[in-house]
Amino acid sequence: MAPASKAPASKGGDKPASTAGKAPVKSTDSKVAKKTAAGKKTTSSAGGATGDAEKKKRKKVRKETYSSYIYKVLKQVHPDTGISNKAMAILNSFVNDIFERIAEEASRLSTYSKKSTISSREIQTAVRLILPGELSKHAISEGTKSVTKFSAGGSK
Repeated sequence: MAPASKAPASKGGDKPASTAGKAPVKSTDSKVAKKTAAGKKTTSSAGGATGDAEKKKRKKVRKETYSSYIYKVLKQVHPDTGISNKAMAILNSFVNDIFERIAEEASRLSTYSKKSTISSREIQTAVRLILPGELSKHAISEGTKSVTKFSAGGSK
């Protein structure tokens, strides 16, 4: 059902926007490989040579996670303790969830004050609103320390 609903959207005048920022596909034929609205590659040439070349050039899709940072902090706190993949996935989801909550609240706060920029002040207020009690105080303390360190490093 989903590809049928996307097909009319790709026929409009948004063709230049869909190719913006993408490198052109090299081909020996005058026919060029195209991507459909569903994200599938289609080629208009009859030869299989261009299809084979594309399969070899495919890169692994990178997935951004907080895993390496979580691991570094774990080793700082408990150098002899390891972590399973499932536990790492749970912590990664947790960090993403907290990040989204703080970002949404900070966005709401900047909207209330009719500002288009989220500053450290909005982030600090969002943290105060979202995190409970002592956890909020520790988070604000660490955040303030980080911002101070960042500001001092940029002026040198």
